[in-house]
Amino acid sequence: MSAAFPHRRVVGISDYAVSTDPGETLVTYSLGSCIGLTLYDPEARVGGLLHAMMPLSSLDPERAVTTPGMFTDTGVAELLRVVFELGARRRTIVAKIAGAATQVDQHGMFRIGERNYAVLRRVLWKNDILIAEQDIGGAVSRTLMLEMATGQTLIKSNGAVRVL
Repeated sequence: MSAAFPHRRVVGISDYAVSTDPGETLVTYSLGSCIGLTLYDPEARVGGLLHAMMPLSSLDPERAVTTPGMFTDTGVAELLRVVFELGARRRTIVAKIAGAATQVDQHGMFRIGERNYAVLRRVLWKNDILIAEQDIGGAVSRTLMLEMATGQTLIKSNGAVRVL
């Protein structure tokens, strides 16, 4: 992250954040099988970041009400609702995603990363939003950042930072 944008707001696992502050950078760490989503509208200058852990809220509907960001389906819907409320529009919003790594359990059964990715794509598609860029899969952990001043989404993995 550049020194021009010193204020970081950390988005924890199962959480999301929205900002209109050009001096702020939203950041989330340790995206493994979790999915990270940045949304940014360059015209409205509204952005948000989600770090969802599990694909479907049907796993725990009560928890989905109190912590919608825990689940990809409810987290994406809630993030979209809030950025639209702040003036973002479907036709100008830019969506970028990271994570969905393959964290193989001993039986190779759960495939949480793949399922998070599939659910995220479905929710965005139903909202008529295309994914502009992505860095998904593999077996690496990622840090995802959204610089509000520029709308740039940055990825850090294996010690290197690059624009997504």
